[in-house]
Order: sequence, then C-alpha cells, then structure tokens
Amino acid sequence: MSPASTGASTVVGAATPVPVSDTTAADSRMTPGGPGYRRMSLALFLAGVATFALLYSTQALLPLISGEFGVAASEASWTVAAATGGLALFVLPMSALSERFGRRTVMTASLAVAVSVGLLVPFAPSLGVLVVLRAVQGAALAGLPASAQAYLAEEVRPKALVTAIGLFVAGNSVGGMSGRVITGWVAQEWGWRAAVGVIGVIAVGCAIAFRLLLPTPRHFTAGSLRPRVLLDTVRDHLANPLLRRLYAIGALFMTVFGGVYTVIGYRLTGAPFGLPQGIIGSIFLVYLVGTVSASTAGRLVGRLGRRGALYLAGGTTAAGLLLSLAPSLPLVLLGLVLITAGFFAGHAVASSAVSKTATRGRAQASALYQSMYYVGSSVGSTVGATAFHADGWSGTVGVGLLAVVGVVTITVLGTRAARVAARRELVAAH
Repeated sequence: MSPASTGASTVVGAATPVPVSDTTAADSRMTPGGPGYRRMSLALFLAGVATFALLYSTQALLPLISGEFGVAASEASWTVAAATGGLALFVLPMSALSERFGRRTVMTASLAVAVSVGLLVPFAPSLGVLVVLRAVQGAALAGLPASAQAYLAEEVRPKALVTAIGLFVAGNSVGGMSGRVITGWVAQEWGWRAAVGVIGVIAVGCAIAFRLLLPTPRHFTAGSLRPRVLLDTVRDHLANPLLRRLYAIGALFMTVFGGVYTVIGYRLTGAPFGLPQGIIGSIFLVYLVGTVSASTAGRLVGRLGRRGALYLAGGTTAAGLLLSLAPSLPLVLLGLVLITAGFFAGHAVASSAVSKTATRGRAQASALYQSMYYVGSSVGSTVGATAFHADGWSGTVGVGLLAVVGVVTITVLGTRAARVAARRELVAAH
C-alpha cells in the first residue's frame, strides 16, 4: 500500500516514504469524532480565519484607499497583490522550514509575525509604505497554508482528509467574509485605517487560540534543509503530470476570485448601484456559501469523483460570472453566490487532491500548490483591475471566463490521460 493511501508521513530528504504500520501508527491518526479532532479542526479553522482576514484586509477598502492617496483602482489593487505575491514567493521556503522545525512551530511563528505587521498597517503614511507592509505580511503568512495541509496529511486518516482540509478552507472563507464585512462597516464610520486595525486585533485573538488548541504533532519526522534535497523534491513534484494540472487549476480558480472581489467594490459604488461602504462590506456575507461548499467538498467528490466535482465547480463559477453582468443588484448578488460556491468547492477539491497525490515531501507539494494559487490571486487582482479600468465590469468578467475555460480544458485533458492510462493497464494485465 502506497504512502498516499495510508497517509504515511514523508519528509524532504527521505529517499523513500517513511513506512507506517496499518495496525499501529495509522490507527492513531485523528478521525472525525476521535480524540483531538475537534481541537485540531477548530485550531486550523481559526488559523484560516486569521490568514484570509489579514491577507485580504484591504480588498473591500480599495475605493477608500484610492480616494485618500489619489490613485486609480489598478494602483490601489497592489495593496492586495503585494500581500498575495509575498505569500506566493515565500510559501516554498516556509514549507522547507516546516519540514525541519515542525508544522506547528512554523505556523505559530508565521501568525505571530503577520499579526504584528497587521498592527502597523493602519499607520502607513503613504501608498508605497502600505504596499511594502502588505508584502511583508503576505510573506509571513506563507508559513500557514502549506504547513497546515502537510499537518493534516500526516495527522488525519486518509479517508477524512478531504473533509479536514475542507474545514480549513471553510475557515479561509469565514476569515475573508468577516474581514470584509467588518472593515466595510468600520470604514464607513471611522475610515479604512481603523478598519484594518480592527482586523489586526481580531487576528491576534485567533493566533493565540490557535496555539493553545492545536494538538502536538505525533507523526512528524524532521527532514533536511539542504537546498539540493529541496530542489530534488520540487523537481519530482513538477514532473508529476497530475500535480502540474492541480497547480494550474488552483491558480486559474484564484484568478477568477481575485479579480472579481478586487473590483466588485468599485462596481457597486458606481452607477447604477451607488452603494455605501458598509453595504458593500456586507455583500461579502456571500462567503458563507463558500464555507458550506468547501466543507462539503468531500461528499461532492464521493458522488461525482474529483474530475466531476471540478467540472461542476467550473460550470458554477462561469454561470455566476455571466449573471453578474446584469444591471440588477439581485442578479449581481446571485452571480457572486455562484462564483463563491464554485471557487471554494474547486479549491477544496484541488488542494486535497495534491495532499493525496504526493507520496513524499508533502509540505513542498502543498507549497507549490499554494504558490501557484496566490500567483493566481495576484494576477487576478492586477489584471482584473486593469481590465475594469479599460472596459468596465465586462472586462473583469472576460478575464474570469478565460480562466474558467482553462480549468475545464485542463480537467478534460486529465480525464483523457486517465482513460489512456487505464487502457494501458488493461492491455498490460491481459
């Protein structure tokens, strides 16, 4: 039985996966209803809340930031792109540190630095300083995503892995939602600086609770920090066609999501809607749909299979994009609901598939996914804002639809590759 099927712990520098006995270590892994599972789920849920609340704390505030600093949407969007770009750049090095010093240690240190920077963001004297602080904050947060998925792959039984990762992704959606809703209403009364300050304080509470709740890892084995070992592991992952497809799918889904939610505030403050900042912040309550779709991704895969779930997620996202073109607020909101549901379902399915596919160096496999995912966010934020500046909301929707076409195309290619492999196995068997 392969490590992917047993959930065996693997580390950078290991020539072969570390074996796990089916009757001892594998049985001691956490499972829903078992010891430590609820504490672990809550801890990582709160980590997800803090990560997304901090990472996208300026996204709903971009019209106000544009107004204070006298810049266009494409320039203000760098406060989002810098944070996601910093995360994308540092997620792989952070994953290597987690292989050496442990998942919990790296996640704790990352949150500590990120929340500290978050308390400085409200005092940024210029757009340039704000962008730099946001880049540092994103780099600090890089220790969370890949380390969390590696922690789950090592500490949770394989059959429960999709559900466990779905709960972590659900925490992301709650953090993204609450951060935007809170900042919207606080900013309406006291400005964007007070709004990001409140998010910083909330993130401090989440970080403390995370450290107190997360169970001590029982299946982690320290690995090497040698650059050559790391490069060999990364090269092996990039040589895997399935992993490459999953990385691209994550990036394309996030391109849609990053573009839509970076620009939506500008659209809703303008004609024909003219909504105030507080109401625009409340629009992000649709993230609750993402919480549900991410947490039920395991059941979706069980019914439709991984590729079937990805087709459904892509189709739902595309339908939402088309609906959002309507000059009717209810239809725009319905479009956002569909976009959010499709995105979070697709992300949960793809990210959990990465953790299952990697048979060694799981932190690096997850880190590569997260890196591409946040590259997609940065691209979506900047390209989506540029398209909006050039052609309005239809330009942003066009960028999103191209990304969805990419998701569907890659999934079709994966389906064909699976069929060819199955036929070859059948021929070999006969």
